[in-house]
Amino acid sequence: MKAITYRAFGAASEVLQLEDLPVPQPAAGEVLVEVAFTGVNPSDVKTRTRGQPGLSGFPWDYIIPHSDGSGVITAVGEGVSSSRIGERVWIWNGQFRRSCGTAAQQITLPGEQAVTLPDGVSLEVGAILGIPGLTACYAVFGQGEVAGKTVLVQGGAGTVGILAVQLAKWGGAHVIATCSPRADERVLAAGADVVLDYRAKDLAEQILQANGANPVDLIVEVEFGLNIETDSHVIAEKGCIAAYGSAQEMSPNLPFLPLLFKAVRLEIILVYLLTAVERTATISRLHAALSAGALRFDIEKVYKISEACLAHEAVEAGAREGAILIQMGEALAD
Repeated sequence: MKAITYRAFGAASEVLQLEDLPVPQPAAGEVLVEVAFTGVNPSDVKTRTRGQPGLSGFPWDYIIPHSDGSGVITAVGEGVSSSRIGERVWIWNGQFRRSCGTAAQQITLPGEQAVTLPDGVSLEVGAILGIPGLTACYAVFGQGEVAGKTVLVQGGAGTVGILAVQLAKWGGAHVIATCSPRADERVLAAGADVVLDYRAKDLAEQILQANGANPVDLIVEVEFGLNIETDSHVIAEKGCIAAYGSAQEMSPNLPFLPLLFKAVRLEIILVYLLTAVERTATISRLHAALSAGALRFDIEKVYKISEACLAHEAVEAGAREGAILIQMGEALAD
């Protein structure tokens, strides 16, 4: 099989390569998936440059990157029903704490990590459900129902953010989103009731005004370190800040006193580490939204298998209007 690999950490142009490797065989409890599409996420490019936290040095002979993907099960290991062969699936945690991820034409992994793709959902969309889909869904619903509440989505134009906007609206929330003005129409079309410029000097006041002078119940936060002052000002008593990113300020100063006197819950989200109960509930909710036709998935570009370097560089460049995918082989019938 062909696989995208790297054998040292570094820049995409220096370490990524396309090579031929043996097709893996599923062990007990595992399935073999013929990968149609692999998703490239910011965590994938960060892992390529500095590894995964908790793993020292370069722990394997080579790494096949990427956690997210989609495809069709072509073989099963002992203990897995043969009825799963031919099943269209999407994949989570493909390369988390293991050497071989979804950037290969075949992957073996535990059967529960290959989730049946709902009817009518494309394989391209399937490759976005792992990190972006689960992160957005858990951020919105991980603390409970949002019907009748106000949800603020900071970074509503990002791959996770725009899904969070749609999920919150589907869940019955009043949705306020922040983004760059050039993305206003996209975010409004996704269902946001109000869209604000994230760079506004009086952003906190605008958020409160957009909610009838009332604080917000839940904040889905992409840049915790940069936005915590604003968040602490606009969050309601007993509200929750669900933070899944803080790339621009990884060591923020925390305004503890206002958070304390509102008894704010701070949820740091890493979907790799969801419990089995949390993951099952989040997948169920995500599939329900898909079945209801409540989600639209933006795809910036689908790259060829030979263009992995360009795909990684596109993610690193930012300012995207959708997910970055790589097609790993011939398109499979949906």
